[in-house]
Amino acid sequence: MNTAKQVVLTELGAPEVMKLQTVELPPPGVDEVRLRQTAMGFNFIDIYQRKGVYPLPLPTGLGHEAAGVVEAVGDRVKDFKVGDRVAYMNAGLGAYADRRNVAASRLVHVPTGVSDEAAAALLFKGLTAQYLLRKTHRVQAGDMILVHAAAGGVGQILCQWGKALGAYVVGTAGSPEKCAIARAAGADVAIDYSLSDWPATLLQATGGRKARVVYDSVGKDTIFQSLELTAPFGLVVIYGAASGPAPAIEPELLNKKGCLFLTRPSVFPHNADPAVFRENAAELFQAVAAGHVQAHIGARFRLDDVVAAHRAAEARSTQGALLLLP
Repeated sequence: MNTAKQVVLTELGAPEVMKLQTVELPPPGVDEVRLRQTAMGFNFIDIYQRKGVYPLPLPTGLGHEAAGVVEAVGDRVKDFKVGDRVAYMNAGLGAYADRRNVAASRLVHVPTGVSDEAAAALLFKGLTAQYLLRKTHRVQAGDMILVHAAAGGVGQILCQWGKALGAYVVGTAGSPEKCAIARAAGADVAIDYSLSDWPATLLQATGGRKARVVYDSVGKDTIFQSLELTAPFGLVVIYGAASGPAPAIEPELLNKKGCLFLTRPSVFPHNADPAVFRENAAELFQAVAAGHVQAHIGARFRLDDVVAAHRAAEARSTQGALLLLP
């Protein structure tokens, strides 16, 4: 079989600009493998790229992560063989496909005990949580961590994994229903940050205790509250901008708020080296196998229904991870 179904964008805009095409698939290059993909992950960056918030050169594929089975290997590939179960992220856009060629350096083995669906749903979000909890700040038992957007995909993993590491987990979310999701994911306390007095409510709930580290994926609307809710010598980690980019912070403000540390990391540099990427993925899969991290799959859509999948995601009509299936 030398063809593949792939989602292709020739223009940016509404979900309808995504077109499913059948294309010729060449043999894998010398350092590539050919995959029959069994599950494709969805991330909100897919929407931003499709709409042009993060412009892409056209034409382009879409999607950053998937799991599947190796069908063929290039001449120089040594670490993978036909039949291996694998997953990838950051292998170049084009994960929305039933089959594709991928650089072997971007693949990880999926261990027994982790399903293809779990791997596709968790790799991108889980590796984000992995570097936040194990690299940016190595969470220790007894740490208080504050997780904004705790009902989101990464937020729930941070709550689950942080709790398993022994942290006291405080989550924020935008409604009582989402706060309930955060608590179900492991948050000891969940605060509705759509309310104007939420920082005072949070401090009341924690007995005045502030966070050793704040994980802030919201950005513009929460950054100054994040600084207020960080303990002296603590760390504020801005890793997203759901409400817009965080404003510039004067270094002197960090001093006044308690000699704080501020950083803006991201998942791709943490996994740019293939060996480090596989080490990080192994740590994530170990957490999955131990039950510390779970894939909460809220909806599954066939690749043919990718437009409906994006509509559902934009309408926030699903909870948990969204998957595309071939």
